[in-house]
Amino acid sequence: MPSFDIVSKVDLAEVDNAINGVMREVAQRYDFKGSGCTVERADELITVLADDDYKLGQMQELLKVHITRRKLDARSLDFGKEEKASGNMVRQPVTIRTGIGQEVAKRIVKDLKSSKIKIQAAIQGDELRISGKKRDNLQDAIALVKDLDVDQPLQYVNFRD
Repeated sequence: MPSFDIVSKVDLAEVDNAINGVMREVAQRYDFKGSGCTVERADELITVLADDDYKLGQMQELLKVHITRRKLDARSLDFGKEEKASGNMVRQPVTIRTGIGQEVAKRIVKDLKSSKIKIQAAIQGDELRISGKKRDNLQDAIALVKDLDVDQPLQYVNFRD
């Protein structure tokens, strides 16, 4: 029986490359001369540290641009709440979203079942397994999920015939 998986993964090596690109650009830009702006990653948490709110906004835009240049989706970044740091600086945590959350997975499964496509959808941890008797039904399911308004990037992997 043909099947495929719907996952949401981010290549952390590419995220590191994007962060390095941001730091190179910050070091070269005139408006960042003498500032203590930094971007660091620890596991799936990026910490952006800036001198003020304006520079924090610039750092966010730089991070989004460099993530997109590395062929990653900027929707996988979840910008947290700004907080004050020592020395009149501003810190913002940015979470890298990987895996499909339970509520998003349930919504996708509900929409697939209501579409009357002859497939089975199963939630397996932080991914979805879609299986059906015909390959055409699976392709219809992929098209339907692509049309849904999901706020994180999805990949369709492990297609088996």
